[in-house]
Amino acid sequence: YYLYYMIHEDIQLTGSFQASGSFNAPLHAGTGSALEETGSIFNDTTDNTLKVYDGNKWLIVGENTASIPIPPIPSASIEYLAVAGGGGGGGRYYGGGGGAGGMLTGTLTDIESSSVLTIIIGAGGSGGPNNYSGAASGGNGVNSSLASTSGTSFTTITTIGGGGGEGGSTSAPGNGGSGGGSNDWSTGRDGGSGTVGQGNNGGSNISTGTYAGGSGGGGKTEVGYDRNNNINLASKGGDGEQSSITGTSTYYAGGGGGAMNANVVYYVSAAGLGGGGRGAADYLSTAVQATAGTANTGGGGGGGCWSNTTTGAAGGSGV
Repeated sequence: YYLYYMIHEDIQLTGSFQASGSFNAPLHAGTGSALEETGSIFNDTTDNTLKVYDGNKWLIVGENTASIPIPPIPSASIEYLAVAGGGGGGGRYYGGGGGAGGMLTGTLTDIESSSVLTIIIGAGGSGGPNNYSGAASGGNGVNSSLASTSGTSFTTITTIGGGGGEGGSTSAPGNGGSGGGSNDWSTGRDGGSGTVGQGNNGGSNISTGTYAGGSGGGGKTEVGYDRNNNINLASKGGDGEQSSITGTSTYYAGGGGGAMNANVVYYVSAAGLGGGGRGAADYLSTAVQATAGTANTGGGGGGGCWSNTTTGAAGGSGV
């Protein structure tokens, strides 16, 4: 009898394969010498396991070696600019300028994709009425806020509405993000108080002269100018602050200018940078109306003058 032993290596099979008896896979001590082709099988003598090549890597036959990567929860950082509504200018009797709405900038971090953002934009305060023998202050601006609910965390950013400028004989300047300016009526009256980090105080009535004008409302970076004795020098509103969050450098949160008694038209410079309105003026025999704070800047409104045809102007809405 003649016995023939047939040894076949690197056989590639298609379709199904049925074997009876025993099936001896090639032996290799590790994957270094094994043929890396899809479907290749060998017995690894280092750990006595049967391994198959899946086209990318060697797998142990009979074990689930696949892993499912769990992606991180998407999150983002949000840069924000929040400005409250500006205060209205004070009414008749050389009213003070309205204070700017409070202004904050910053970044909220790790905001998840499923977060809920609630945004409130504050309106500007109303201008003071034409009333010098009673209360005639401008109205305070309305707060703006940004609330973020992210997972289990809750964050709220709130800016305070600007204080109204003082008008009339029985009122006072308002407190707020920035304070409203005092009027011409009561010597020694301080301006309204601003909120630390959001704005500044309004200007005060520190002079002893008469019919000089109202003081300026506070702005984000500057206090309102005090009322002075020079009838040709308007009491300017405090300047606001620049932000480039929109891609364009823009001033926000400027204070409103105080009203003035003018022999020359210098009142045009009375508004604070950042949307503040200029105060009214009695220019010789002509009354020039106050202007409102610019919308979506939080600027304070200008104060009204002595003339019975003027009122304080409204503050600008926030953003």
